Amino acid sequence: MLELLSPAGSPESVVAAVQSGADAVYLGLGGFNARQGAKNFTDEEFLSAVQYCHERGCKVYVTLNTLCSDRELTELAALAGFISSAGTDAVIVQDLGVSRVVRSVCPDLPIHASTQMSVHNLAGVHAAAQMGVTRVVLARELSIDQIRIIAGRAPIEVEVFVHGAFCFCHSGQCYMSALIGRRSGNRGMCAQPCRMQYSMSRRADDYPLSLKDNCLVQYLDELDRAGVKCIKIEGRMKRPEYTAIVTDIYHRAAHEGVQPTEKDMEKLRLAFSRDGFTDGYYTGRKQDMHGIRSDSDKDAAKLFSEARKAYATGEMRRVDVDFSIALRAGVPAALTATDAEGVSVCVAGPVPEPAQTAGLTLSSVSAQLYKTGGTPYRCRRAVGEIEPGLFLPAAAINELRRSVLDALTQKRAAAPARRTGRFPALSLPSARPRHPVLNVQVVSREQLSPELAETQPANVYVPLQILSESPEAVQPFLDAGCGVAAVLPRVITDTETEGVASMLRKVRDSGFDQALVGNLGHIALARAAGFAVRGDFGLNAFNSHTLQVLADAGLLSATASFELRLAQVRDLIKCLDTELIIYGRLPAMVSDQCIISHSADTCACQAPATLSDRMGSVFPVMKEFGCRNVIYNAHKLFLADKIEDVLSCGLWAGRLLFTTETARECVLVTRAYQGQSDYRPNGLTRGLYYRGVE
Repeated sequence: MLELLSPAGSPESVVAAVQSGADAVYLGLGGFNARQGAKNFTDEEFLSAVQYCHERGCKVYVTLNTLCSDRELTELAALAGFISSAGTDAVIVQDLGVSRVVRSVCPDLPIHASTQMSVHNLAGVHAAAQMGVTRVVLARELSIDQIRIIAGRAPIEVEVFVHGAFCFCHSGQCYMSALIGRRSGNRGMCAQPCRMQYSMSRRADDYPLSLKDNCLVQYLDELDRAGVKCIKIEGRMKRPEYTAIVTDIYHRAAHEGVQPTEKDMEKLRLAFSRDGFTDGYYTGRKQDMHGIRSDSDKDAAKLFSEARKAYATGEMRRVDVDFSIALRAGVPAALTATDAEGVSVCVAGPVPEPAQTAGLTLSSVSAQLYKTGGTPYRCRRAVGEIEPGLFLPAAAINELRRSVLDALTQKRAAAPARRTGRFPALSLPSARPRHPVLNVQVVSREQLSPELAETQPANVYVPLQILSESPEAVQPFLDAGCGVAAVLPRVITDTETEGVASMLRKVRDSGFDQALVGNLGHIALARAAGFAVRGDFGLNAFNSHTLQVLADAGLLSATASFELRLAQVRDLIKCLDTELIIYGRLPAMVSDQCIISHSADTCACQAPATLSDRMGSVFPVMKEFGCRNVIYNAHKLFLADKIEDVLSCGLWAGRLLFTTETARECVLVTRAYQGQSDYRPNGLTRGLYYRGVE
């Protein structure tokens, strides 16, 4: 049976979820979760919530799904220890380094990979499993066919997002909020730039990045058959009544087989929607997925009032219990209660008296035991041994029932005994030369000019497709002694894997043997084709422990997150070669939506486009593999005049990222970083390297 996972942004939302039929809730504690705008929980509220849920057979997952710096990991480890000792059923993480720390400090605490980890293929699930993860929350952009491939063969549990808000960008790969306002989505502070107005082509003041909310309530049986373990409702920022309404409808669909009526769908729309709902990614019909929140959608006072009354009054009897009673002459009455998980308690009562008239029977006693109203329990069966001719007052039997259920509740709420471990050690860094090498990355064949090759970068990173179709384009670089690495696409689903593998084999046959990879699930794909792997920025290396994970995985190098300050980059313990992007338009988003085609009402994504915000900033939009789009930052990162600061960071390499530049501009920029040109772009930025992110 599918596990129904509901959001709990506050203690009241916990009650709303549990009393509406959730099998598990997820909540935030402390400062390490991706919804810093939610109320989150104090320690006392958290402990109370865990007890409340466990008494009622509901699991509790805690979100630790943000990127953490080295200085924050000690505090996170202490928080994880507290979470584990409270009996939390799992933590949800994004950061590879956080996963390493939690696994070491709390070896018995299950770890779930957040959708922020960007796992979108079977190889990614296998990679997560090798890291000790027990469940993966898949990327939200997958179709049912892609989900089937993964869930049917996954070595660990698979969770799918079924209801709530869609980010425009692939989860864990959005840097737009950080780049334009220092509020990092990877740190729980997203300012939701995808909900803002933009102008593009013929569409002025449109919302090309705002998607309708997901709704898959009609497909739950199909997901169950596909092998999915858990279905997740989004909404920790939303009110408790929203949690109650959505949970109730999904509970009835998932556990009672009750398909939603039109009235149910209207309740979902009133609770929260953006111009209705979409199942576009799931079905593959992505033509009509855009929508915004309108004022008319917010008039749901009556619906919320009814929902609040339903979860706030009474108790949903959701925990099955079996009773066994023993009544014998001269011996205190004994009542045993056993729940569906096998947890059992026994309490003693008064000694039965001789009956003055007809004695008690199992039938008459059972009638009293079945009266569990007002508790989380429902009597599944009542058995026992009752000697003839004995009597106990109904009040005594009722007291036995209350006492045994109280004892069972205490036992169910008790936290399990768990081991504690030590904070993990890091490998010692190797010595680095003061001057890092200079690498360049291009997006087009035209940028691979002989003049750029003459600047003799240490390595040139070239899109896999270009290297597959035109290997001769890099010959000038080979002649100049440059290394060449194939850049894999940011997203490769299982239905695209064979095409990418074919390109990799072709490139390998041409003599190239290095690949730049930005996703866990792509490492095995590159290695299977005979490539050594370098780690790209998409792996979100934000701390030394993430670098250690990548070193342990055998990567040649890693790219430090461009959301770090230079001081933080300098302090990283670099147990493998570490590079940093030091020039270019940083990628703000990668999306399964082709906004170029959406804007032009036709397939026109071969030509670059631009997106303009209300402040006049212009963001280039370029085609990505699989008819996806990448939105680049409006301003070019430029540090050629700050090169001493870069040199102090202990890096193996600095990377120049060329996107919209002409072949001539690529040469001028490279010469500037080599101290041979005074080139300086218009509209430059220092990125986040000095100001950092929230």
